[in-house]
Amino acid sequence: MPDWGAIFLVTTPVGEIFVRGTVTYLALLLMMRVAGQRESGGLGLTDVLLVVLVAQATAGGLTGDSRSVTDGLLLVVTILMWSIVVDAVAYRWPRAADLLKARPRPLIDDGRLNHKVMRREFMTREEVLTQLRLHGIEDPSLVKRAYLEPNGMISVVRRDDDSSG
Repeated sequence: MPDWGAIFLVTTPVGEIFVRGTVTYLALLLMMRVAGQRESGGLGLTDVLLVVLVAQATAGGLTGDSRSVTDGLLLVVTILMWSIVVDAVAYRWPRAADLLKARPRPLIDDGRLNHKVMRREFMTREEVLTQLRLHGIEDPSLVKRAYLEPNGMISVVRRDDDSSG
């Protein structure tokens, strides 16, 4: 018979759960921000961070290994709260958004590769050309602008897209 009291009993001080969740979320957010946009794949960095932390926070409560369900849920609430706070701060103060949120980075401008961005994201010319081919473009000179988006995808604006005839 399960011990229903132990399942929902808070076994770790709430303040400790809050501090652990806060430090972990903010430290991982900083590390992922430094790692660069290209590594995030199709999801945004904060999306990946949120999924990983929530999964880890709830794991112990789900399996019964160590923490109660309530401990895990309090940790999830802390993580979600920081996710919302970071989004709200970025929305309210654009200067903070530059630090907290990734922005599109110009990979190609007027047919010319931006080698500075490529170096920052560890992208080779061949990788950029591969991405262009996925958009049906063989030659970078046909590109007006291409951006490495915050979710790691590349968006392309062709030269011929801006001509109205």
